[in-house]
Amino acid sequence: MSLWEAAFLGIIQGLTEFLPVSSSGHLVITQYILGVNKPGITFEVFVHFGTLLSVFWVFYYDIKKIIKAGLWITSDLQARRMFYLLLTGCVPTGLMGVLFHSFFIGVFNSVLTVGFMLLLTGSLLWMINWKVPGKKKVNQMTFWDALLVGFFQGLAIIPGISRSGATISAALFKDLNRETAVRYSFILALPAILGASLMEMRKLLFGINEGEVLIFLVVGALLAFLSGVLAIRTFIRFLHLSKLHFFAYYCWLIGSLVILWQVTQSFN
Repeated sequence: MSLWEAAFLGIIQGLTEFLPVSSSGHLVITQYILGVNKPGITFEVFVHFGTLLSVFWVFYYDIKKIIKAGLWITSDLQARRMFYLLLTGCVPTGLMGVLFHSFFIGVFNSVLTVGFMLLLTGSLLWMINWKVPGKKKVNQMTFWDALLVGFFQGLAIIPGISRSGATISAALFKDLNRETAVRYSFILALPAILGASLMEMRKLLFGINEGEVLIFLVVGALLAFLSGVLAIRTFIRFLHLSKLHFFAYYCWLIGSLVILWQVTQSFN
């Protein structure tokens, strides 16, 4: 891996992790169509850590309040409710990741599936863009709402389905207001990203060392962090301006091109 490849992959990881265009889908596409090799395990751990820091940076004060309330250090009832709602949302995501792990691994080998899932993501974004915002706040959010959002986050393991797009769509369809939907969706991403990082780190502990140069790891993680912060703030701004249809167009375009490419390849 060159320094430029490390920089490119770090930026792509940060942008696609939080913009509603599916980071895993773009990984599959770059691997199979553009010929970009899959980065090593160590590099993946570093860029995931960079995206993890992005969420902490943007939602630091919210996360601090939620953790302190969840540990009963403070008596902020709304933050404590958010803490338990986040724990609830992690349940379906974790179960789906464990029970259907082999299925999801198989899906990662199908570029055609990515194309169709991108079309689905685009359709979700189009629908929620024109939906009248709900009014439910954290204190009105139910644990069934949390389970549904967590279920949609689990579905986003399938490449081509955007995690941020799927979870915010679910939250808005359950009539949460935009502020609550955004906070819940992005903070719920923390355990998912952390879990993915720990899974990769476990491979390192078993002695897999691919000899990445330290500067490549640092550059990839730093750019994943910076592009992740930019992506989160861009997504929030587009959501409040009701401009998510632009991401829908992008997903439809890329999905259609991928499907067309696969169909063409089958005739060669």
